Amino acid sequence: MMVAQIYVDDIVFGGVSNHLVKQLVQQMEAEFEMSMVGELKYFLGFQINQMEDIIFISQANYAKNMTKKFGLETSKAKRTPSATHLKITKDEDGKAVDVSLYRIMIGRLLYLTASRPDIAHSVGVCARYQANPKESHLNLVKRILKYVQGTYNHELLYTFDTNTPLVGYCDADWVGNTEDRKSTSGGYFFVGNNLVSWFSKKQNSVSLSTAEAEYIAAGSSCTQLIWMKQMLEEYGVKLGVMTLYCDNMSAISISKNPVQHSRTKHIDIRHHFIRNLVEEGVVKLEHVSSDKKLADILSKGLDVNQFEYLKTALGLCVMNK
Repeated sequence: MMVAQIYVDDIVFGGVSNHLVKQLVQQMEAEFEMSMVGELKYFLGFQINQMEDIIFISQANYAKNMTKKFGLETSKAKRTPSATHLKITKDEDGKAVDVSLYRIMIGRLLYLTASRPDIAHSVGVCARYQANPKESHLNLVKRILKYVQGTYNHELLYTFDTNTPLVGYCDADWVGNTEDRKSTSGGYFFVGNNLVSWFSKKQNSVSLSTAEAEYIAAGSSCTQLIWMKQMLEEYGVKLGVMTLYCDNMSAISISKNPVQHSRTKHIDIRHHFIRNLVEEGVVKLEHVSSDKKLADILSKGLDVNQFEYLKTALGLCVMNK
């Protein structure tokens, strides 16, 4: 099997057979004017270190240059990107800051989240205030940069794994936004032991309970699982029942019970498609204890010990120099 990805005029391709790879190279060079740079090591700001059974992916150079650009390369590093149980407001009476600078910082950090799931939640929260940023918001962004400055050499570890179950973890921070009282959904998705996708996003509606917030987060995670399953099937990977882990038993019960209840009948019908997936055996929801719930890092600020534990569990490690 051959897999090729095209980004404008840049092409990355690979296969399970060296013969197929060489054959594709010959065909491409015969049709197009192009140059081969060999084994993939650097692509669109990503550094790739390939070994026999392991691949490391990072944006170390990008992260290091970013902290230098904003004058924070010598600042004291932070151990977490945000304070525990981070709460931010519009701070309408606060001191205004340069909108362009703030947006540039957020834009750079958002690109870094492509390989750094540990900052996805903090960056996402700060990104909500780009229209009218205040000094308090800028200080929070600088804290993230100080964390990046101390962890620029973090990289994602991918191991060779013939086991290919598709597994997800979801979580929600109920009424995490102190102003509009909306919750934040978070989700991680693994193929085998390898983290391949994640998201952290504020929910569109106000949830009346923790169970409702978790149920909506589970629905969002199911849409991602379905999309990933379709992509893997195009690569010839056949999957059975997908597992989604959630720490809220009430949310799991709602997904298995098609009967309308007075406490759940107000939930938008579009979130109930998860029930069909459960009934049809496409997805099963399983309970996971809160201390082992990986998606916590995507929905709330955590203390240092829990944050470090979850980072390691996700496959983030320190680059070998």
